[in-house]
Amino acid sequence: MRVWVLGSGSRGNALLLECGESRVLVDAGFPAGTIGKRLRSIGVAPESLEAVIVTHEHSDHLCGAADGARRFGWTVLATRGTVRASESLSEAGARAFEAGSTLSFTHVDVATIPTRHDAAEPVALVATERRSGARAGIVYDLGCATAEVRRAMRRLDLLVLESNHDEVMLRTGPYPWFLKRRIAGSSGHLSNDAAGELARDACHPGLREVVLAHLSEINNTPAAAVAVMNGALRRSAFRGQVAHAPQRLVVGPFGPGAVAGRPDAQLSLAL
Repeated sequence: MRVWVLGSGSRGNALLLECGESRVLVDAGFPAGTIGKRLRSIGVAPESLEAVIVTHEHSDHLCGAADGARRFGWTVLATRGTVRASESLSEAGARAFEAGSTLSFTHVDVATIPTRHDAAEPVALVATERRSGARAGIVYDLGCATAEVRRAMRRLDLLVLESNHDEVMLRTGPYPWFLKRRIAGSSGHLSNDAAGELARDACHPGLREVVLAHLSEINNTPAAAVAVMNGALRRSAFRGQVAHAPQRLVVGPFGPGAVAGRPDAQLSLAL
């Protein structure tokens, strides 16, 4: 199992999951041409994707999905609520699934977990590679971690987790109050502190990497997010590494299939 983050933040999100010959894109929140360019930069043909899973209908997670289906022949999957809420997904023939179901691909099974966010039917994902049993959790765009989400995050090898904002920076920052309330609310986005709490709950000796995603460029900094996460995990069983996924860079590969110590492990490409 290898995971590449093709960019993550308020301006767009996309992540590539590779398990053997299975290549599944999680979210397509950039123009299809940009996603294609970023995939090619890591040696992946955009036409080779087995599927694209859209976690919810906000534009920073789906804006390239329909065009990618037309240009590259992508099979796009989303919850029934997400498909109903997005005209572009409906017109592109996106296949609907029930939140809470498991999606099976050639070499990987992807469990979908309902989340709390201001979207029609959003989900988090846990991918399990069949051959090795390696597990990766992908959890972003949620205002709070429900008991169901917390249970699903156990026994992971890799956790990609939203760490959207620093609470003080959000409170004192330039956003209007209605937007501050939305972001900080129970259906908004996870703060650095809330992300640290969730990661600590998910922690076990087999968790090797935590990748912080969806960082706000206005209300957070990578240094602040990583520092809070390291502090939260300091007295836990975690013995791995914490990294962050920037908005405009391709980073990876992460996960059990990434060869430790090799020159391109944690490769960053500015695209």
